[in-house]
Formats: sequence, structure tokens, C-alpha cells
Amino acid sequence: MRRTARLVPTLTLAAGSVLLPAVFAHGASAAAAPGASADAHGAAAARAASRPAAHAAAAKTTPEPVEKEAADTRSEQLAVRRYWTEAKMESAKPLDALAPRKEGVRLTAAATAAQAAADPVEIPATRPGGETATPAAAAAARTSSGAAWTRGGAVTRSAGRVFFTYQGRNASCSATAVTGDNESTVITAGHCVRMGGAFHTNWVFVPGYANGRRPYGTWVATALYTTPQWNNGEDVNYDVAAAVVAPLDGRSLTDVVGGQGVSFNQPRRQRMHAFGYPAAAPYDGSKLVYCAGQTFDDFMMSRDIGLNCTMNGGSSGGPWFTGFDESTGLGTVNSVNSFKYGFAGGWMFGPYFGAEARDVYEAAQGATAP
Repeated sequence: MRRTARLVPTLTLAAGSVLLPAVFAHGASAAAAPGASADAHGAAAARAASRPAAHAAAAKTTPEPVEKEAADTRSEQLAVRRYWTEAKMESAKPLDALAPRKEGVRLTAAATAAQAAADPVEIPATRPGGETATPAAAAAARTSSGAAWTRGGAVTRSAGRVFFTYQGRNASCSATAVTGDNESTVITAGHCVRMGGAFHTNWVFVPGYANGRRPYGTWVATALYTTPQWNNGEDVNYDVAAAVVAPLDGRSLTDVVGGQGVSFNQPRRQRMHAFGYPAAAPYDGSKLVYCAGQTFDDFMMSRDIGLNCTMNGGSSGGPWFTGFDESTGLGTVNSVNSFKYGFAGGWMFGPYFGAEARDVYEAAQGATAP
């Protein structure tokens, strides 16, 4: 059994706080199906009972993540892997742009204080094979608002494209492999696993994707996880998800590509690097792109953090790193590409990784890929 997650694209808001048509359709059908919700919470409750005491205590303060089983048998995994031909991947389109609801909640002093009071958590990166890899102190980094990444390093193995079927059409997002107990965890955006009240199908992760090449293979999701806030109302403040992928040729994901570090409850307004595979013009999804600079707090309609960045649809779910070492390509994931305002295309926003994001990550650790 796994937990329940869902997929969604990068959001966009039109001038005058008017949501784009695609957003209205998305919001109208955001509620989860009653049957799926009941199954998910039942599975999550069973896992909570077996967690260590520290995890159980944390679970009392926040609702349990939502889980959705994906291709959890070998025959299903084979069918999904065969489904994704090179032609289908090249023709996959980014999801339609979405945006925060007009009644979105802005960051308040109380919210900032609560985040600051939470205990910070940081899981270090690992190299292929499992060796811990601590990034060096970040040197002065170049600023980028959307250039191709050409410096190589670990990020070119751990980051990749996500492909899935959404409402009958093939679409794409971005994601990254992170360190985890099961060596099979991928972090992405909530809208990249579930959208419009339903989970995506045929979900795969292709690390190191480049111009149609799949140097490290195609990894099929066995389970998807997201926050209850995203699952129930598609709240952009909690647009976070994780996937657990099946072994490939007898090896686990991070044993092959390594895993980036991941952290929660960290200070805001840090310098960060964001990566992804934008696939809307002028980009085409063929290469890894990055943005780097000082982050800021969204002062309009969310509690998210922002970064100057021109990446667009298809980059959703790509990692935001703190302490990113440009010489090694190692860093600590502390947010993901989530949404943009239509009237501010030069800004990208990502959710703050607090207790809810940590719960999603830990929920994924409780699943063993078949």
C-alpha cells in the first residue's frame, strides 16, 4: 500500500486579480473524490500507528498526508514504462497555467513567527551508492533568471522531467530525487501529481533528461503523496508532493543517481537556486534550466516565497536549493516551482517547506517500492 498524492502545474494570475479561465475550471473541481479520500486517510492512519513516537507526536499537530497508489505491481510498471515512447515524451505538453484563488491568504507576522518557532530539519545529500555528500560552503553564485544549466554536477543526475497522463492527454512537470530511507523518493509539486479532483496516471520520472535522452532510465511511480490542503482545496501554500518509484534493473533510484538533501522549517529570504524543465515557448523542455538569486516573500496572495525567474509551464515541481554548490551540483531542496502571477511573469513562487511538507516527505519514507 502507498499514500495519496496528486499533480498540478505552475499557477498564473491575470492583471487585476482575475484568475485565468483554466484556473476557474481547476478550482471548481478541486475537491477530492469521497471514496479516494476515505481510502487514503485509512491507509495513512494505519501507517501513523506504526511510526516512531517522535513521528506520532508530529502527526498530532498537522493532518496526515494524502496517499494514492500508482503502478504498484510489476505488470503495471512494465505497461507504464512501455507507454512512454520517445515520441510521447516529446509531444507531452505542460499543464495549463493556474493561479492562487482570489481569497488567498497573505503571509502574516503570526505565520512567520510560527514558522520560525518550528524545529529546523535537514537531511543531507547522498551520492550514487549511498555515501553522504555534504555540499561545500556556497561561493558567490551567478545570478540567473532562466538560463540553461551547463556546469554539470550532481543536479544533472538527480533533477529530471516527470511525465503523466492528465484528463486523457500527456503532460510534463519537473522533479528531483532526494535522500530517503527507501532510496526511492522524488519531490515535486502537488499539482504535478493531482489536479482537478483526480490523480494523474502513467506517472514516471526521468532523471537527467536531455534532448530526448534518458541516460538513467524511466522510473515508474508506485505511490503518490501530497498535503491534505492541496488535496482538498488545491491551496498553493501547500503545493508539495512526493512520489515513490519502483526499482529499475534491480537498483533503487538514489543508488543510481544519488539524492539531493532536503530541509524543512528553514529561515526565509535566502539565496536559492531553482531548476526545472520549462516546456512552453520560448523553452521546449529539452534541457535543464536554472534561476538563481535572493528570494522574497509573496506580498500579494500567498504565503509562498518568490524568486526572479522566467521559467514557465513544465518547470513545475523542479527543486529550489539552499546552499547550492555550483561546482558539485549539490544542494538542499527547500521548495519547488509552483506558480506565477499573469501580470508578473518574471517572478516564480514556491511553497514554504514547513511541517506539512515534512509530513509528505516522511510519509513517502514509510512506503517500500515493490
